[in-house]
Amino acid sequence: MFGGCLRAPPFCEDLYAMNLERVVHIDAEDNSASTRPEARPLRRDGETFSMAQALISSRQNVSPKRLVEPGPSAEQLDALLSLAAAAPDHGLLMPWRFILVPAEQRHHLAEVFALALIDRDPGATLEQIESAREKAHRAPMLLVAIACLGPRQPNTPPLERMVSMGAAIQNLLLGAHALGFGAGLTSGQAMASPRLHRLCKLGEGETAVCCINVGTVTKRKASARVRPLPAEFVSELADESTVGRLQ
Repeated sequence: MFGGCLRAPPFCEDLYAMNLERVVHIDAEDNSASTRPEARPLRRDGETFSMAQALISSRQNVSPKRLVEPGPSAEQLDALLSLAAAAPDHGLLMPWRFILVPAEQRHHLAEVFALALIDRDPGATLEQIESAREKAHRAPMLLVAIACLGPRQPNTPPLERMVSMGAAIQNLLLGAHALGFGAGLTSGQAMASPRLHRLCKLGEGETAVCCINVGTVTKRKASARVRPLPAEFVSELADESTVGRLQ
C-alpha cells in the first residue's frame, strides 16, 4: 500500500532548510539526546510565519474518493506520526493513538462498516451495504484515530485530552499536505459500533473518533471554503467595572 515519494512543496523545503540543524538516523537501541535531531530557533523576520501561513491556509479536506496511490511511504508515515507526537499534551498522557489499517486488512474494516449499518438499519439495501463496505477501501493510507479518555494519572479532563488529540491530527494533516499528499477525515455512526470497538481492541475509556485518509489527490476543490474572520470568533473580556463583584 505504500507508494512512491512525492516532492514537497517549495515552501516546505525552505522551512526545513531554514530550521533543521541536521538530519540523523536514530538507532532503535540508542535514545540518547545526542542522536536526536535539533532545530535552530525560528527566525523573527516574518518569513517563517509566511510559510506556515501558506501551508495552513492552503490545506483542504479531501474526500477519500479523490485519493489514489501512491500513498505515503513507510518512512513518510513515520515522519507524519512524529509530527503528531509534537501535539500539546498536558500531563504527558498521550491521550490518543492511531491504528494503521493496511490494504490486506481492509476487508475486516469493510465488513464492520457493513454490519454496523445493518445493526442500525435492518432494512438497508444491498447497494447501501456495499457502499458502506467500499468506504474502507478508498484511500491508500487509512488510520483509525482513538481517543484515550479513561482513568489516568494525572487525571487530565477529557476535554483537554480531546484538544490534544485534535492537535495531533492537525499536525498529521498539515504534514501530509506539506509532503504533497491530500488528506481528509471521515467519521459516522460506525465509529460508535461495538463491532468496531472489538475489531480495534479498544480498552477501557477508549473511543474511535474518526478515520484519517491520506493519498495522492486526483481532483481538488475549485475554490477553498470561506473561512471565518477572527472578529467572528474572538471577543474581549469586559472591563471589571461592568461585571458583578464578590461582596
